[in-house]
Amino acid sequence: MNSIEWLGDSVRFLDQTELPLREFYCETPDLSILNDAIVKLKVRGAPLLGICAAYGLLLGIRSARLSSVKIFEQCFESSAQSISATRPTAKNLFWAVERMRKILRLNIHETSSVLFEKLEDEALAIHNEDRHMCELIGKFGSELIPSGAKILTHCNTGALATGGIGTAFGVLLTAHRNEKNIQVYADETRPLLQGARLTMWELMNAGIPATLITDNSAAWTIKTKRIDLIITGADRITANGDSANKIGTYNLAVLAKAHNIPFYIAAPTSTIDISIAHGDSITIEERGAEEIVNGFGRQVAPNDTKVFAPAFDVTPNELITAIITEQGVLRPPYGRSIESTVAQ
Repeated sequence: MNSIEWLGDSVRFLDQTELPLREFYCETPDLSILNDAIVKLKVRGAPLLGICAAYGLLLGIRSARLSSVKIFEQCFESSAQSISATRPTAKNLFWAVERMRKILRLNIHETSSVLFEKLEDEALAIHNEDRHMCELIGKFGSELIPSGAKILTHCNTGALATGGIGTAFGVLLTAHRNEKNIQVYADETRPLLQGARLTMWELMNAGIPATLITDNSAAWTIKTKRIDLIITGADRITANGDSANKIGTYNLAVLAKAHNIPFYIAAPTSTIDISIAHGDSITIEERGAEEIVNGFGRQVAPNDTKVFAPAFDVTPNELITAIITEQGVLRPPYGRSIESTVAQ
């Protein structure tokens, strides 16, 4: 399954707001439509947003392929600004924009048509590299999974959120393929139910034994079902190992410590942001009240209800057992292990 594809002059993506009831693909040559899809979570997941940003830049500059380099560069920067304004927390989106910008700067002496070709090659490379990174994350992470493990996960981290088999989901899938006889418990992940709608859909399609639970029942599930470990993805990891992820992740890390079980983060190194020292400096996206008060088209709270709706929270590094990346498993002290890994 391809959650997103570059078709030469347009982008084709799976509209994740339609899942699990139907698989609906949208194809567009219009950057504004793609940006709107990012904002409305039709495409989502930190690694996928990086790929989406790279392809979005191609949409923004394709009409300038025969223009002067100056106009081409202006189109690039305008497109980069519009993409960067869609969602503030996921590091991969900004990482991909900067990676594409570097290609532009290194080849600014070329014609606009050649510049487009080089940027297209880079966007495709970002996508292909993510596929490979997911496979490695799955391999390294699976080695941490004991046979017969009962595993709790949160939000969605599979092919729907990446360019490959997934991050945390990739670990689960690899462990399943290695016949480790795992059982997975998936949080519903309120308020938009990415766990119920998306993760359960992926788990069931993969044939992985899985059970859906409400977010509020996580502690009781850990205790009564004897959960062995918790694994989630990440949207941004700071230099000291603090990790921003879907709201509710911090809760699980606290519960893992209380129940003395491992809490793992699985993410590519492109999610690590060494320019941010610690989690208190991460910009946390807040969503509109509509998603809480009128979720899925049904009003569930009184009119004019005040709402606090952070999309993410930050798990402090002391609650994280290990961070699984494509370059291996990072362990505390994270300042040292992250620095040595990112420096490679």
